[in-house]
Parts: sequence; C-alpha cells; structure tokens
Amino acid sequence: MGYYGFPEYISVAEKREKATKALAKLQKKDPTVEPVLIEGRTLAKNWWGKAWNKNLESYADYDNRIGRGKSYVRNHAVLNLKISKGKVEALVQGSGSRPYEVAIRIDALSGEKWEQVTALCNHRIDSLEQLIEGRFPHDLGVLFTEKKYGLFPAPKEIHFGCSCPDSASMCKHVAAVLYGIGARLDVNPMLFFELRALDGQELVRKSMEQKLASMMKNVGKKSRREISEKDIANIFGL
Repeated sequence: MGYYGFPEYISVAEKREKATKALAKLQKKDPTVEPVLIEGRTLAKNWWGKAWNKNLESYADYDNRIGRGKSYVRNHAVLNLKISKGKVEALVQGSGSRPYEVAIRIDALSGEKWEQVTALCNHRIDSLEQLIEGRFPHDLGVLFTEKKYGLFPAPKEIHFGCSCPDSASMCKHVAAVLYGIGARLDVNPMLFFELRALDGQELVRKSMEQKLASMMKNVGKKSRREISEKDIANIFGL
C-alpha cells in the first residue's frame, strides 16, 4: 500500500516483468499452459476478433467495467486461458503473489437461435467452405453481429467468477479474460462454435441440405440459372 491509503504505483514495465516471471514459473509446473501474448496495443487484428471486443463494449452492463481489463491483457497478465465447450478457465496475474483463477461460463445457443443461424447461412455455401478451411469470410459477419439471433452472447448469457477479493461484479481480471477470449478467437475463429457448444460441421451440413432441398423444388421448372456439374460437385464435396 502506498501513501495516504492509495495503492502503490507500479509501472507498465514492472507489471510486464512480474507477469513474465509468473508465466515462466507456471510453465515449469505445467508446460501445457496457454498464455495470451499480445504484442503492441492492438488487441485483435482480424474483423471477427475486433467484432467480439466491440460487441462486449456495446453493452451498457459492461460499459464502465470492461475497459479495466485492457492493460492487464496487454501486459501479458493472462497466464493461461483455455476454451472448452461453453466454458473458459483462466489464470490472471494480479497485484498478489499468486495468480487469480477466473471461470467464465457461456450459455449454449438455444434451439430457436440455432435454427435462425442456419437460416442466415442458407445460400452461403462458398463462405461456409472457407469457414471449415479456417478462414472467416466477412459475409458471414451476420452470424455474430445480428443482435437477436447471432452467436455473440448477451450479458445475461455470460456468467463469471474470480478468486480475487474485488467485490465488483466484473473485476479487472474477468475483464482481461473477456478480451483474452477475443484474442483467442482472432487466431482460431472456429472456437466461436466451441464457446457456444455448437458443431460447426453441422452448420455446414444443414446449410447444404437446405440449398439442395431448394434446388430439388425447382427440378423441372424453367429457370434462368441451370445447376452446373461444378455446383453439384461442390454440394456433395466431390
């Protein structure tokens, strides 16, 4: 504790050094740890990672608190962050000697929303193929930015806790992990589906089935566009 009851000032360099030492110590115990290492001030480079962060910052519930985590994630304080089905577990180095444990649970997407997501993907087969290849085409942005049926969770669908003594509903360690999730998704967008307990492959399959059903309805009807052999091959992955 510093003078007059205020916390002692710690420089950015000191915070980074402390986090680096804590990570090295942690890696000796567990080589499988997955730190969030952001270089520079940019938290996300791709549009989907940026969209995740922008979405979090757009909620009034988070507006005054989410920003508290930026300096933490930039200074490599998120020592470990792992995403599994609907769950995120992380360790964040704070002011104490030991890192704090953060747990975040994301509600699974409802059946109604899932049907809407597949409907939004209808006739976007080419884009979905890029998705499976690990690329995230911009025209699939509707999957996330559509407020009512998108994949981004609303605050009421995000549940979190931290082992720190901060009594705030969202401490800076939780906020850092939320930004850390954006960094993870920025590198591997398929984790979007893992986060909402969804099967990305099923999304592609359902959308292909919808497109095929639509084509079959038009069999025998005159159309300005005939189905080419290449289209058929693409539908069946030939």
